[in-house]
Amino acid sequence: MKKWTSLFLGAVLAAAPAVQAHAHPSHLTHPGVTPAVTDPFYGKGWQRLAPIAGGPRQEHSVAAVGDKVYVLGGVLADSSFTTTGKVEVYDTERDVWSGAAPMPVPMNHPNVAVVGGKVYVLGCLSGGASWQALRDSFVYDPNTNRWTTLPPIPAGIERGSAAVGVHGTKIYLAGGMRTLNPGPGGLQDTVATVTSYDAVTGRWETLPSLPQARDHVGGAVIGTKFYVLGGRDRGQVNVRDTVYAFDLRSRRWSERAAMPTARGGIATAVVGTKIYTFGGEGKQDGTNPNAVFNETEVYDALRDRWQRLAPMPVPRHGTAAVAVGGTIYIPGGGTAGGGSPADVNDAYRPTLW
Repeated sequence: MKKWTSLFLGAVLAAAPAVQAHAHPSHLTHPGVTPAVTDPFYGKGWQRLAPIAGGPRQEHSVAAVGDKVYVLGGVLADSSFTTTGKVEVYDTERDVWSGAAPMPVPMNHPNVAVVGGKVYVLGCLSGGASWQALRDSFVYDPNTNRWTTLPPIPAGIERGSAAVGVHGTKIYLAGGMRTLNPGPGGLQDTVATVTSYDAVTGRWETLPSLPQARDHVGGAVIGTKFYVLGGRDRGQVNVRDTVYAFDLRSRRWSERAAMPTARGGIATAVVGTKIYTFGGEGKQDGTNPNAVFNETEVYDALRDRWQRLAPMPVPRHGTAAVAVGGTIYIPGGGTAGGGSPADVNDAYRPTLW
């Protein structure tokens, strides 16, 4: 394992009806522009890692198998924010990147989970001027570096950007969105749909809907509870601080302690019985209503309490996080509101805080 140091760099998911979005006018309207990241402070558990070898990425997903972190799909920092099927692999022991077989279909906002050492992709968004939900599903075997096509998601429950959690052989999806028009005032169709997929039997099941629709939301399973944290509802400035817990045994939703900071487009990862949340989009401070958050906040599922931690050195949204051996890895994401993919790759180790 790499030696950790404190670095100081520089001076410092039932569907809701479609409605019109309240998107900020700048959403994805400055193609190919990635704001410079200057003077990040790495300390209090944060470490800078090798940047994504294939370049900037945003609206992707991540998965961990063994000591490898897989970055799947997303959009690239080109002139049209092209959706990609590219898969890149980060070796957490060697701090190096390599390539893997691309996904059969280019995807952004894919719903990704790991069961039995294999990576499952259950739906996504994709397309050009309008991103639409796809029913396409696949499973990737790291041992053979091959993708296998699964039966499509049942019609009517397809979506991307859902909260995802795993319990046993079942993958749970909550909320998400069916349509995202990445332009000024574009439609963002948020849903409250909740479903599960059994990776062994291939069976889908519809479960009680979320109390309120959510997309760009955090998800995690701890014990027999599926947590859905924060997110937004029909537009990136419509952020929420709510935390819902779904009891997998009673199949009932309850509301838990709210997040200290309402935000959507967050990344979440579990270490032990705590859920760590990072970044997000939709900050309304009176000057820039579409700013990016640097907040790091942790939810203690046993005590139903939140705590603020050291902020992200490089604030981001539209990213994803995953834990490997107690360290949380956060590759890519947007560094400004809307589309602003970055190749930043950071890690956070809670025990060093």
